[in-house]
Amino acid sequence: MSFFFLACAKTNNNSPKKGVLWGGTPAYGDVFVESSIGDASNLIPMLATDGASHEVAANIYNGLVKYDKNFKIIPDLAESWEIKNDGKTIVFHLRKDVVWHDGQPFTARDVMFTYKLIIDPKTPTAYAEKYKEVKSARVIDDYTFEVVYDQPFAPGLISWGLEMLPEHLLKGRDIASTELSRSPVGTGPYKFKSWKTGDRIVLEAFERYFEGRPYFLGTVYRVITDQSTQFMELKAQNIDMMDLTPLQFIRQTDTPEFNNDYTKYKYLADAYTYLGFNQRRPPFNDKKVRQAIAYAIDKNEIIKGVLMGLGMEATGPYKPGTVWYNAGVKKYPYDPAKSAQLLRQAGYTDTNGDGIVENNGKAFEITLITNQGNSLREKAAQIIQQRLGKVGIKVNIRIIEWTSFIKEFVDRYNFDAIILGFNILQDPDCYAVWHSSQAVPGSLNLASFKNDEVDRLIDTGRHTFDEGKRKACYNRIQEILADELPFVFLYVPYSLPIVSSRIKGIEPAPAGISYNFIKWYVPRDMQKYQAVP
Repeated sequence: MSFFFLACAKTNNNSPKKGVLWGGTPAYGDVFVESSIGDASNLIPMLATDGASHEVAANIYNGLVKYDKNFKIIPDLAESWEIKNDGKTIVFHLRKDVVWHDGQPFTARDVMFTYKLIIDPKTPTAYAEKYKEVKSARVIDDYTFEVVYDQPFAPGLISWGLEMLPEHLLKGRDIASTELSRSPVGTGPYKFKSWKTGDRIVLEAFERYFEGRPYFLGTVYRVITDQSTQFMELKAQNIDMMDLTPLQFIRQTDTPEFNNDYTKYKYLADAYTYLGFNQRRPPFNDKKVRQAIAYAIDKNEIIKGVLMGLGMEATGPYKPGTVWYNAGVKKYPYDPAKSAQLLRQAGYTDTNGDGIVENNGKAFEITLITNQGNSLREKAAQIIQQRLGKVGIKVNIRIIEWTSFIKEFVDRYNFDAIILGFNILQDPDCYAVWHSSQAVPGSLNLASFKNDEVDRLIDTGRHTFDEGKRKACYNRIQEILADELPFVFLYVPYSLPIVSSRIKGIEPAPAGISYNFIKWYVPRDMQKYQAVP
């Protein structure tokens, strides 16, 4: 597994150097202000499918377990666990010093409540399937919870990173309409303070947090839906952190002023960007058409032109260089002649000489959608539009505001083709995205992909602990996806965060930089804000 980090930190002569600058003494105080390209949709994590919601929720809630900086599973709300019965039974021993943000104690009854809630058919969640694998669950006592599976379940332990919800506030309530979706109560290091839709979400430090109160008084997520506007706010020092575009990283922040005031980081992201097809709509239900589109796209052109080289070609849903990645799958080099040939085989020719291919008199014209505020996706869409135009496919681009994009288009399969991204998880289980049972509105199977062999391989892969057998399953899944092409996997970008140099305690690791956010601080003499807004 390979990781690359670059950190350019403030120095006395304003010249960048490799490494991380700590400096100063840890101190309580100040407020961390971060920008978000889109507003959250729902702050009950099991109901949200967008990254903005989960980013905020990560500081409000805890699961029983979590990953550390090296992606090792470690305790969170559980202080320890036992795995018994050949991996089919997990007994969690919970911490006894955890309270909810309203002061009520956290117990195993909350774990049971959260488990029952996520598997309830009335709960509109995309994440239930891992918990439906549980054969039985029981509360042994206030601080001991047991789950039993019918057969070994490889993602079982890490699945209990599931964010716990408070029984005393949600029992008997309609989870889909509860006010806690906009004013949540968790056990995490920060508690909810306010949410002004389309503007900001404000959290404040929870002084009774079981790992110790965080250093910051609070954290503010400002909704700034345009990356150029975000950058202007960064330069004005109105925000402390944002994700840079490649242009901003390479050219617009390489100055003594930026090197003095900010620290930049660079590492291959745990995410990929894709062009997805709605196979519910013809002609995207025809594999020849999907492959023709793949051959018409020059991925290297996108990586060089849009990412300025700060990315790698994606060939499937796993990160290059990691244990689950299959480098030997079918590739689609840029080949417009091959694309035109496949279109002809699918019945598309330009019969009237207008430059657009037709089938039975109907021109091949599609609408490609992506979300507002992400200039990289917009530019990728424009390159794809130009390249597909050269093989006779007319592409109309539509850029949609984030909340509407998710609720009105993505969740309802209301699109022809889409440019979006998915996170790459550490466990390779891909049930939620690629299993045919998940091809339903509101799920993560956005392509409506259905394949019996993939279903069997997913089921086999998640029910064995043998890494060799699992690897064989996911290798074959990648081969099938590369052939069937529900997505054209475009690229894995570099993550390019920039953080104010007054923020200390950042330690880059395989998990990135935000894994230890609770340990970030501002030395007393550098603090900027006196209270949470």
